[in-house]
Amino acid sequence: MQIITTHRSTDFDGFASVIAGTILYPGAIPVLPKALNPNVKAFLSIHKDLFEISTIDEIDQTEVKRLIVVDTGQWARLEKMSGLKKNKNLEIFLWDHHENQSDLNPNWKCQEKIGANITLMIREIKKQNILLTPIQATLFLTGLYEDTGSLTFPSSTAEDAYTAGYLLENKADLNILSTFLQPAYGEKQKNILFAMLKAAPRTKIDNYTVSINTMHIEGHVNNLSLVVNMYRDILNVDAAFGIFVHKDHEKCIVIGRSSVEDINVGLIMRSMGGGGHPGAGSAMIKSVNPSALNEWLLELLKGNQQGSVLISDLMSYPVFSVTSDAPMSEVANLLKEKGCTGLPVVDDEKLVGVISRRDFKKIRKASQLKSPVKAFMNTRNITIEPDKSPIEAARIMVKHDIGRLPVVKDDRIIGIMSRSDAMLYFYDLLPD
Repeated sequence: MQIITTHRSTDFDGFASVIAGTILYPGAIPVLPKALNPNVKAFLSIHKDLFEISTIDEIDQTEVKRLIVVDTGQWARLEKMSGLKKNKNLEIFLWDHHENQSDLNPNWKCQEKIGANITLMIREIKKQNILLTPIQATLFLTGLYEDTGSLTFPSSTAEDAYTAGYLLENKADLNILSTFLQPAYGEKQKNILFAMLKAAPRTKIDNYTVSINTMHIEGHVNNLSLVVNMYRDILNVDAAFGIFVHKDHEKCIVIGRSSVEDINVGLIMRSMGGGGHPGAGSAMIKSVNPSALNEWLLELLKGNQQGSVLISDLMSYPVFSVTSDAPMSEVANLLKEKGCTGLPVVDDEKLVGVISRRDFKKIRKASQLKSPVKAFMNTRNITIEPDKSPIEAARIMVKHDIGRLPVVKDDRIIGIMSRSDAMLYFYDLLPD
């Protein structure tokens, strides 16, 4: 057995490096500490089913032959690894971008001073011509941007910048990335925000309050999306859009933020030649009159309310379920056969629980596979109705840390909304 781990209070660079390790070392088990950076914890809440993560408590340390450590070189920063530290026959591989002397005494290491640890690992992934998925590329770029301050920290190197470009070529999503990172807020951003608040127009579109604010700016200003987000929060409007006009009107940047599911910013921005997801998006438009751009945005907002995506459009069906008396071995076969991560437990057409692959971690003996589902299932019956939005589903999944929501109508299950279904929506992977 080989495992990959990183330091306590895992940040995005550490987490991204662990996942990159599973690509470079097929079959290795990713092990995360229980203490995670809040941004990473939020990311995992919605993406958990995409990454098979374990904790050290779930690992038999006597079976571990190789330990791969990323983003740190110190035993003290690893969680509950004293058993492995005593193993004289343990093979240790190290990936670390810090200059600190390692006390791991690794058998092999890649240790260089560079902006982000993930940059070192992407170097090897590129060397081996390994293809990345858009979600992997997004995670890796998040780690790189977090540790380099979006390439503004003095520790950033040319290779970090080249790596960022490579990940963008592999369809890393900057809009998703900005959702999970908390960017810096400086003097330029503060001045623009105050200027926007001095003239804060509001307009009613159906039952929603929207603010569209046009600002003239000079030079390059980072994190305008943060400004728009704060502007929306302070005004307490349902959606806010900033039209940032550069000198001589040579280009305009439109940035939108929405807190309601009926105003799909990503859809609006795609209509303007940009992109994004339902809550956030942007577009860059060259040589356009700002007032005309304002009118265009208003027209798109008025038409945007008609085509909101509902749970019923995304849910998976028909619903495969098991009874509470079914043996766990039968569930294991069903999960494998159907290729899903969990199933509702239904008795007499009534939902009594949910059983998932994660529940199998509770099984310690082979004989327990004969036990009934009710011994291991989750009995929190958290559901959603088919006329709700994907954003509402995502909020419930994050709040309750669950991977699937039974869709219920008239007390009957008609479908399942999973994290995978939500990802199709949030990553704009729905068929046209």
